[in-house]
Amino acid sequence: MTSPRRWLFAAVALLLLAGSFTGGVWVDQTYPEQVPLLEPGTSRRDLDQASLDEAMRVIQAHYYDPKLDYQKLSRGSVRGLVQSLGDPYTEYLDPQQVKGQQDFYAGRHAGMIGIYVNYRDDYPVISGVLPNSPALKAGLQTDDVILRIGSTDAHGLKSEQTSALIRGPSGSKVTLRVRRGSQELEAVVVRADFQSPSVESVRLEADVLYLRIYDFGDATQREFDAQLSSGLPGARGAVLDLRDNGGGFVNAATAVISRFLASGEAFEERGRGGQVNRTDVTGNHPAAKLPMVVLVNGNTASASEIVSGSLQAHGRARLVGTKTFGKGSVQVDYRLSDGGDLHLTVEHWFLPNGHSVDKVGLTPDVGVDLANKAGMFDVVQPARGHAGDTQLNRALQVLAGQ
Repeated sequence: MTSPRRWLFAAVALLLLAGSFTGGVWVDQTYPEQVPLLEPGTSRRDLDQASLDEAMRVIQAHYYDPKLDYQKLSRGSVRGLVQSLGDPYTEYLDPQQVKGQQDFYAGRHAGMIGIYVNYRDDYPVISGVLPNSPALKAGLQTDDVILRIGSTDAHGLKSEQTSALIRGPSGSKVTLRVRRGSQELEAVVVRADFQSPSVESVRLEADVLYLRIYDFGDATQREFDAQLSSGLPGARGAVLDLRDNGGGFVNAATAVISRFLASGEAFEERGRGGQVNRTDVTGNHPAAKLPMVVLVNGNTASASEIVSGSLQAHGRARLVGTKTFGKGSVQVDYRLSDGGDLHLTVEHWFLPNGHSVDKVGLTPDVGVDLANKAGMFDVVQPARGHAGDTQLNRALQVLAGQ
């Protein structure tokens, strides 16, 4: 069996990417080669197969519609088995969901326009625009209030309704009527299959390098190294923004820690049998002496908490923002014979100081609320400035005092 690639992502359904991503757990495309055998001493009879067979016979004999979808019934049985564990991070994913997750972590988006959406006064409001997206090319901006999608009034729409109206076949168009300040504008956006980076950066005032990581995906290490390499010369400090980053692959998180920390333990994992697996920093450390601050909030979760928590535990960075989400478990994926995936919690992770963030989160060194979500700095649209981003502004003050 190959060594599976660990990953961490929190089930935080707070952001809507106009398309299939509405929060939730996403998986790696690297799997163990086989599903393990039942543990010795465990009998299939312990699973009460007889009752399951009886229920199936009753359905076959008496259900009103005799045209049963046995594949759907089988997948529903597995899903129910997994849900009975009571673990919000363990789940069964059907083949279509597996493909969607692989696309997400590769930065691929099909038939989307590339926006994040929150809600204000029952209207969808653009809270972020993805790099290289149709929305960015069409001129949509953070804090645009969506009034109408095509011919549909957007007031009172649920997130899934908003997503369904915005998403469509690649190459087709959707017209959004938005309110921007006191003006109402129309934007015609061409839906597309596009790929967006997981890392963006910009140089702020006082030669501060601002680095935003959206998620820890397939290409994050490569993209982060490229952004750091180009932005590091002449930089007097760095702000690493992990707000609204729900996590991702452990190896990508380890790589980011390693760029800012020259030696030591990044984090450790502890299995159900008590075994401990320690992960040390790796690779090169180009920014090990650069003053830095990490921005966090309630949606900073899992792999993002590994990065921010490890840097904080080593005294390498101060955290600015609000308490993080608090997910301290590790999942591994087992591909099933139907093409689906069993996404299973196998370990919990701990910081170098032995602390766990599970269900408690990380407490920032400098607590600062973001008064208005729309004020969050958007690195994709830097011309909007950061006057309204109270957390980033406080981080810059902290850096100036170091």
